[in-house]
Amino acid sequence: MSDVVLQVNGLEAGYERPRGHGFGRRRISAVAGIDLTVEAGRTLGIVGESGCGKSTLARAIVGLRPAFAGSIEFAGHDLATVPARRRRRIGRDLQMVFQDPYTSLNPRMTVAAVIAEGWRVHSGIVSRDGYAAEVARLLDLVGLRPEYGTRHLHELSGGQCQRVAIARALALRPRLIVCDEAVSALDVSVRAQILNLMADLQTELGIAYLFISHDLDVVRHIAHDVAVMYLGTIVERGPAAEVFGSPRHPYTRALVSAAPSVHDRPGTVADEIVLTGEVPSPESPPAGCRFRTRCPVAADVCAEKVPALTDRGGPGHPVACHFAEAGGAALPSPAATA
Repeated sequence: MSDVVLQVNGLEAGYERPRGHGFGRRRISAVAGIDLTVEAGRTLGIVGESGCGKSTLARAIVGLRPAFAGSIEFAGHDLATVPARRRRRIGRDLQMVFQDPYTSLNPRMTVAAVIAEGWRVHSGIVSRDGYAAEVARLLDLVGLRPEYGTRHLHELSGGQCQRVAIARALALRPRLIVCDEAVSALDVSVRAQILNLMADLQTELGIAYLFISHDLDVVRHIAHDVAVMYLGTIVERGPAAEVFGSPRHPYTRALVSAAPSVHDRPGTVADEIVLTGEVPSPESPPAGCRFRTRCPVAADVCAEKVPALTDRGGPGHPVACHFAEAGGAALPSPAATA
């Protein structure tokens, strides 16, 4: 049986806004009813358009956004209800790498101090006498020379800073690293280096990744499994090869068809599907299927009934669409919807 590192059930999270005229605040659910599982030594990729709730999901999992409902089970604890003091201890095993290392790392500290910061918060990982040797080891692990430890962030390139961010996350020896657009701001060549580094570290250390990106080709390269998000919900989930090679949900088919480096591969959607209309606001999502206002195959049932995320795409490949039968026979061809 696989070792489950993270289990999310029915997660609802987002933000609050004033109601106006002194009537308190109201909750806006940017993430609604999310279920997902991340196993040890594997990568789950989360894809979707900007504003679909990917970053809110990531921040809710690591405790930077409040969870309104549902559970986040990590290392045997429900992170949505665990006391703050215990949550801090669990935080050793759950780290995050943000999109912009320049805003997530302290520019006043040296690289060595940035990496060692977690050891001062979580005692017992590395003795103070061993800081220098462990920093050097981590720098070498992420492909940087030991002398980089004396430098500040402004002396490094974007790719080097992101390597420092990964080293800092690795310093606490976590079981899971949440990566929120961790390579989107990097040059293509540097991006490939970081992705290969992460894959090598996963093989060597058995780390699990929750990898969030809008770039399908990046996710295809690094992820074992993929979940596709639209307006705060997961509409399709399954092995990366199946989701990208045989997408069942109309939204997934549109995403794959719009990514040339993905759909040019044999067995994937080849004709571009152009979506019309605007993405609805999470403050007032459509009734029924949230994608129906932009879907080329929407029918009356889509407005009346929320499609359940079930194995319409075959075993282990659930899809939330009334018309997505196994094999995709119920969906029109891409050419017909272009």
